Amino acid sequence: MKLIYSGKTKEVYDKGDGHYLLKFKDDVTGTDGVFDPGANTVGLTIEGVGKSCLKLTKYFFEKINALGIPTHYVDADEEAGTMTVKPARTFGSGVEVILRYRAVGSFYRRYGRYCQEGDPLPAYVEVTLKDDGRNDPLITADALDILGIMSKEEYETLATLTRQIGAIVKEELAKKGLELYDIKFEFGRIGEDNQIALIDEISGGNMRAYRGDEYIPPLELEQILLAQ
Repeated sequence: MKLIYSGKTKEVYDKGDGHYLLKFKDDVTGTDGVFDPGANTVGLTIEGVGKSCLKLTKYFFEKINALGIPTHYVDADEEAGTMTVKPARTFGSGVEVILRYRAVGSFYRRYGRYCQEGDPLPAYVEVTLKDDGRNDPLITADALDILGIMSKEEYETLATLTRQIGAIVKEELAKKGLELYDIKFEFGRIGEDNQIALIDEISGGNMRAYRGDEYIPPLELEQILLAQ
């Protein structure tokens, strides 16, 4: 297999059979050793987090696939820490989609003059460009269209899928007595018809969850969600 990309939390290989292989790392994003799903740098390494992320990703992607929502997921090898996926074409150099149920993280840092930390939000969708050098800037639907990154119709599809998938994750957390504050997704185009599909992962490392006022760290969150 040929390594084609090494990212913050996983490596991507071309399997040579029309599919890609994602190898999950033990790294999570953050700053100065503090986890932050919205950060664009690796903040810390947690032993075992890669396989834990994969287990939760497998759980959610299989649930989402079963509901007929498009994803790039094919299958996963939990022991090897790898996931086989369909090739996906990114929007521009890549975008991240943040779904927010509470005013925390970068949302509160930007808009704290107008809200209290932890205020409820109505499944608010934000899109940022994957651009480390510019600190992953926010971008509007109009700008995405003007710059040729995605059309307004594609944006509406992406936002709808984001809220649908977020509702699934939120419901699963609620079953465990947890509240989802926010979550980050990635989407791409798959197939000859450029279908918009969920890609990358759904894990404790790209969401914030709380039990009451207690923040649940990524590895603990995954253990709670996967407990029988």
